[in-house]
Amino acid sequence: MEKKILFPQIGGLVHGGDYNPEQWLDRPDILEEDIRMMKKAGINSATLGVFSWSMYEPAEGEFHFEWLESIIDNLYQNGIYTVLATPSGARPAWLDEAYPEAMRVDRMGMRNHHGVRHNHCPSSPIYREKVAILDRKLAERFGSHPGVVMYHISNEFGGECFCPHCVRRFQEYLAEKFDRDIDKLNAAWWTAFWSHRYNSFEQIEPPFANGETSVMGLNLEWKRFTTWNTNDFMKWEIETLRSVTPDIPVTANLMRLYNGLDYRKMAPALDAVSWDNYPLFHNNEETLGETFGETAFQHAVMRSLKRDTPFMMMESAPGLVNWQPFNKLRRPGVHKLACLQAVACGSDTVQYFQWRKGRGSFEQYHGAVVDHLGTDDTRVFREVEEVGELLKKIAPAAGTIVRTRAALLFDWDNRWAIQDVKALSQSKKKYEETCIDIWREFLKLGIDMDVVGSDEDLSRYDLVIAPMLYLLQPGTAQNLKAFVERGGQLMATYFTGYVDADQLCYLGGFPGDGLKELFGVISEEIDTLYPTDRNGIAFENGEKWEVADYAEVLRVQDARVLGTYTEDYYRGGAAVTCKEYGKGKAYYVAARTSAAQMLPLFQSMLADAGIPARQLPEGVEYHVRSGEEGVYEFYLNCTGEPAAVSEVNGFDLVSETEVRDTLHLPGCGAAVVRLQTK
Repeated sequence: MEKKILFPQIGGLVHGGDYNPEQWLDRPDILEEDIRMMKKAGINSATLGVFSWSMYEPAEGEFHFEWLESIIDNLYQNGIYTVLATPSGARPAWLDEAYPEAMRVDRMGMRNHHGVRHNHCPSSPIYREKVAILDRKLAERFGSHPGVVMYHISNEFGGECFCPHCVRRFQEYLAEKFDRDIDKLNAAWWTAFWSHRYNSFEQIEPPFANGETSVMGLNLEWKRFTTWNTNDFMKWEIETLRSVTPDIPVTANLMRLYNGLDYRKMAPALDAVSWDNYPLFHNNEETLGETFGETAFQHAVMRSLKRDTPFMMMESAPGLVNWQPFNKLRRPGVHKLACLQAVACGSDTVQYFQWRKGRGSFEQYHGAVVDHLGTDDTRVFREVEEVGELLKKIAPAAGTIVRTRAALLFDWDNRWAIQDVKALSQSKKKYEETCIDIWREFLKLGIDMDVVGSDEDLSRYDLVIAPMLYLLQPGTAQNLKAFVERGGQLMATYFTGYVDADQLCYLGGFPGDGLKELFGVISEEIDTLYPTDRNGIAFENGEKWEVADYAEVLRVQDARVLGTYTEDYYRGGAAVTCKEYGKGKAYYVAARTSAAQMLPLFQSMLADAGIPARQLPEGVEYHVRSGEEGVYEFYLNCTGEPAAVSEVNGFDLVSETEVRDTLHLPGCGAAVVRLQTK
């Protein structure tokens, strides 16, 4: 298994983050002190220029890069490499004054004013022209600098634009997709309903807030287009840089399960996926371990976008942030654990926003390594320094990969379709929560699942969970059937296979497109339960699951019934089924029940798939990375109490001790155990 080293120049794990020296050019003493403290904290990388356009080009055509060159030189001379960002995420005032068409138009059709960030139109020719000029100059000036190891494209892409440029692009996008045949679009969108038929592509508008929002196909295609248009802008920036410096890798920082963009469409253009990790630690709704578990899911989403390459945790806050509902400080020990979790899940970087707090504006109270106090004797700085030492100890794990035989299907198209559908309970659809809860239950068994799309290659997996797969992509049904036929263990749930990629309902019973044959059932009705309604699922062995929110009434064809409903008019009807298909099994769970209750089913599927589960103490996470030089087991105690894990043998890189049989972890403690190689 070949290692995938992201930064050969650094040779290990990256430790760094966003650095904004342009805010301190009048304080050379602070810039000098920054270098000293970076070295003390084990920082080996700094991200520069994320929002520096007005410093690069204070007036149109007037460029100043001397300050940046001095900073990059000084960092490099002190062993600190640069990730150089393009500044397209926020524009200077002169640009919006001269070219107002570069600013976005909102959902009401109103042009925005200058301000905030990501207020640009990705379709605007003049904006693209101005970005290209600046990007090319940056590449020409710094692309050959030995300290520059990566380009960071813009920052946290997001939002949508309804300006005339984007409307025309949307119309052309639709014309190409539907072979310039408006009748094809009308059929796919079912526009005979409410007499909303189009005569030409030029008649089609995006879903303005005061316009057409009742056509589900239109709403979904607009979201797809927004991803396409954003991706086109990002790729255009990448191509501009590569026309000058083709060998420098690129990334763009993504944002958790961001709802506005389908990240799977954007990942192929990037050399490495990066994301910004800001968990709601210490909240009132869940335990610390549950927060860590949800964060591990987010890591898995990013890891799975490029499964054979380490990802990057581009941003995190060592202390707090300033934009959450409650900006809670991380308690002692949690920062170290969060950083090691990122590495355990496949990241080769631990990076922060930000290095030093600014004195003013929106993020003046956002956490940083260096506080307004300006010293290295704070608790946060000491914890960052500790992480720097730990990353050096576990550096051999850099370039290794998380390899798993289990996957959970999560599609952005499916997510958007479920959000938009006028069905079920509008307040309790909970597609994302359902996926996360199931994923976390497998994590408790020591199973680190990938999170993949329903149309992706499943040949590397032996177990797949497909929650609420309402919308089927072309080929999804055949993909799942082939997976089970060759011996895979598959579980689907209620609300599976109702519509095609255009959101037209399948006829002949759900799930459609041939999945009825795979699961051996037809969903005849789906019942939405009030919070006060009660139902359950009973099994022959006496086991019982509680049902909430949704229950499908099944017509069983040739599946085996494992569990039946206990209440209501469908009492005694099938609720959980299994059908042997080829060499594998296809399970169908027709009602919403907690993931914890499904644990026996998951364990049975794992056993049939030949995937070993682990016995782990409550709140202890287990992850594995492997590569050509060995296998590394990560154990994270996401509780404040000591824990002991049995059947662990190897060398712990964190404590630098041998572990035999039992691993002892203090509260919020961690171990990285290198297994003995034969």
